[in-house]
Amino acid sequence: MAESDSTDFDLLWYLENLSDKEFQSFKKYLARKILDFKLPQFPLIQMTKEELANVLPISYEGQYIWNMLFSIFSMMRKEDLCRKIIGRRNRNQEACKAVMRRKFMLQWESHTFGKFHYKFFRDVSSDVFYILQLAYDSTSCYSANNLNVFLMGERASGKTMVINLAVLRWIKGEMWQNMISYVVHLTSHEINQMTNSSLAELIAKDWPDGQAPIADILSDPKKLLVILEDLDNIRFELNVNESALCSNSTQKVPIPVLLVSLLKRKMAPGCWFLISSRPTRGNNVKTFLKEVDCCTTLQLSNEKREIYFNSFFKDRQRASAALQLVHEDEILVGLCRVAILCWITCTVLKRQMDKGRDFQLCCQTPTDLHAHFLADALTSEAGLTANQYHLGLLKRLCLLAAGGLFLSTLNFSGEDLRCVGFTEADVSVLQAANILLPSSTHKDRYKFIHLNVQEFCTAIAFLMAVPNYLIPSGSREYKEKREQYSDFNQVFTFIFGLLNANRRRILETSFGYQLPMVDSFKWYSVGYMKHLDRDPEKLTHHMPLFYCLYENREEEFVKKIVDALMEVTVYLQSDKDMMVSLYCLDYCCHLRTLKLSVQRIFQNKEPLIRPTASQMKSLVYWREICSLFYTMESLQELHIFDNDLNGISERILSKALEHSSCKLRTLKLSYVSTASGFEDLLKALARNRSLTYLSINCTSISLNMFSLLHDILDEPTCQISHLSLMKCDLRASECEEIASLLISGGSLRKLTLSSNPLRSDGMNILCDALLHPNCTLISLVLVFCCLTENCCSALGRVLLFSPTLRQLDLCVNRLKNYGVLHVTFPLLFPTCQLEELQLEECMLTSACCRSLASVLTTNKTLERLNLLQNHLGNEGVAKLLESLISPDCVLKVVGLPLTGLNTQTQQLLMTVKERKPSLIFLSETWSLKEGREIGVTPASQPGSIIPNSNLDYMFFKFPRMSAAMRTSNTASRQPL
Repeated sequence: MAESDSTDFDLLWYLENLSDKEFQSFKKYLARKILDFKLPQFPLIQMTKEELANVLPISYEGQYIWNMLFSIFSMMRKEDLCRKIIGRRNRNQEACKAVMRRKFMLQWESHTFGKFHYKFFRDVSSDVFYILQLAYDSTSCYSANNLNVFLMGERASGKTMVINLAVLRWIKGEMWQNMISYVVHLTSHEINQMTNSSLAELIAKDWPDGQAPIADILSDPKKLLVILEDLDNIRFELNVNESALCSNSTQKVPIPVLLVSLLKRKMAPGCWFLISSRPTRGNNVKTFLKEVDCCTTLQLSNEKREIYFNSFFKDRQRASAALQLVHEDEILVGLCRVAILCWITCTVLKRQMDKGRDFQLCCQTPTDLHAHFLADALTSEAGLTANQYHLGLLKRLCLLAAGGLFLSTLNFSGEDLRCVGFTEADVSVLQAANILLPSSTHKDRYKFIHLNVQEFCTAIAFLMAVPNYLIPSGSREYKEKREQYSDFNQVFTFIFGLLNANRRRILETSFGYQLPMVDSFKWYSVGYMKHLDRDPEKLTHHMPLFYCLYENREEEFVKKIVDALMEVTVYLQSDKDMMVSLYCLDYCCHLRTLKLSVQRIFQNKEPLIRPTASQMKSLVYWREICSLFYTMESLQELHIFDNDLNGISERILSKALEHSSCKLRTLKLSYVSTASGFEDLLKALARNRSLTYLSINCTSISLNMFSLLHDILDEPTCQISHLSLMKCDLRASECEEIASLLISGGSLRKLTLSSNPLRSDGMNILCDALLHPNCTLISLVLVFCCLTENCCSALGRVLLFSPTLRQLDLCVNRLKNYGVLHVTFPLLFPTCQLEELQLEECMLTSACCRSLASVLTTNKTLERLNLLQNHLGNEGVAKLLESLISPDCVLKVVGLPLTGLNTQTQQLLMTVKERKPSLIFLSETWSLKEGREIGVTPASQPGSIIPNSNLDYMFFKFPRMSAAMRTSNTASRQPL
């Protein structure tokens, strides 16, 4: 990178200021310094001043040259030359501040809310500034070598604002004095435009004409701060091999190599990093977040929200009334965790107060707030009196919003705006109304004030019957990560909000226009929900739907939507989720099965003395949810999965389950942990009189839990007939405890132990218990229990002598032919009463089929046999088919591997089906059948997410593309 051509960086000028004798000494010092710096050596003793001045820049990076020169001049006591270098460095530090000042021009000064936000964040971010000050102070105990400070926060949480304020404080000398000399500022958008670069070019991009004093900036990396905004938005994967890293600041390398070389301090060793990012599961953040790093999260806390409202209203009474409205609804609390949405909320509430309206009635939901915001902003400007103009402006805005989301575009070009019919005057109106603003990340582009506003306009477009527009920016091949829009749940929520007549009236009255698709979509959505049971995959869980219904809150409409629901799955991660679920579940009159996950609400939050106000609120919601277990008369099954319960929340659940009105028949617990180790929960179940099926899956079973289970089964009033302990890491050492459950007698008739490494040793222990006179087990499920032929002899003895066992499932075990012979031999005797035998995927071959065929023609009780996923071959399948034809075979259901059969065997199969039309042939594998599920995968485990609900099926299948809604392939440029 070319440096300034003044004498400041003129090596020859400095050398010519040395006498011949001094120059000879200089060269000797330089030779030693080259060794000290571990740089490549070259013969310099015979060089002239001109030759040395030419050779040094092509041999070494500038920072090494000037650091060596300054050190040598100091040793030679050339104070005048040292002062010149120091003076130059001081001027360049000030020049850097000027560059940053230009880059960090306060963009918000042009917006109504900008100045207010600048002052607000300046006043409330002192805690963050304190962290940033200590983190980069090498003398502080909070600092560390090669420290990265991560500034985390959701969309529009103020990350950029805080960074801007911090840099401006540094420029004014209020922060990082004598700690940071230079700042290099990088954004993800800038980085995403690059393919190859050197560090020198990266630093110089913000300097006039690209002329940056690279040598001075890199001369002391410990005083260099690199700011990297929006790490989560970088398009490159930063998993670069160590061997590819680069240390040369002038060498052009691929951008991922350059960034990783910087982040791992291969370049600029000792520099500091300030990195902003949204919370993400992406690898880029995980890769560079070290244990010693500092991580701080930005969020508008209750205290800061109160400061915000007081500052906005400048009237404590009004601010208090507005805050009360927000705090009474978890949805509005969530909305006001972001400063821009807080500003929209305050703006709307203030206008309603100014008009003398009852804002508590007209501003209950985000739909209300966004409708008022748009209506007021577009119809209250001076000079805008024609309703037709207002409506045209709204339509064009909705076209832009919908076209953007459907084509993953959040930043719009001038061409995009013209495409939907906006004039420069329109854009000025929208900018003045704080609806459409210049993008802070994309030059010469505009974006909505917040994504929520774009989503709300898209919801209006859905119900407005406007054509779909293909905006030019939507066809761009490359989309940044943050523009890749795929989650339309908020749009769907706003659509349901606008189905409410009162909420819709806000817009219709202001613009003199009725949304034409409302009635047809309401009729369609009710019909869609009624037929949902035919294809349950169209709605895998119900949280997004419940948010839609809560936003609507028209009682009769909500009842019609949920009336057909017999099974509901909800993922609860916040008080807001619990509040919304409670509202909707209250209308589910025919609900039979509730699947419930509570994630991260009670996890590791055991109060030391008494719950905080926030914890109490969560517990109140939880208590209300648990009360449904004994107040919903139709509820029969409860599945609780992926839950972490502290002591209080477990006791609340336990109280509900032991309530005399609790009529649950089935309780399934998967991936659940409790503070008491299930003691409270199991003691409560001992007092439950209705439960017939208890499943504790994917949980470690302690000796105390076994003891409690034994006590439950010993209760004379216990009705539990099916106990499932799947995937609990049960081994042979626990089989004595399991055996004690089997011989306790009582009501237990079925035991499921699938996906436990019991092995043959453990199975032999269980077989002894199965033959105990007190054992009344009818069904035993042992799928994938690491069993081998070594335990089959004991199993055969059980089948021969057990008076009660009727069903045995041994799928996915390495029994092999020899083991299966031992298991099936007892079926030749009348004392064996087995009715169902599952041997899927047991490593069987044709060698065992002759014996199996003999069993089929001899046994008179076996009705179901599953041999799927075994390599029986044509010969083996043919033998079995021949036995199935026999009138002595009483089998009703059979599973055989029927793929790859030759013509002769296929003809035999057809003969069997013709002669025995009632015989059912299984085609599904064991993992897909009812009762074989291993459990629900935990969503809060690292790296996993809540699954997509597929609610979009409802919206995107809606026949909206009528004649009035045809897609315009050539976007019209005429005003609507």
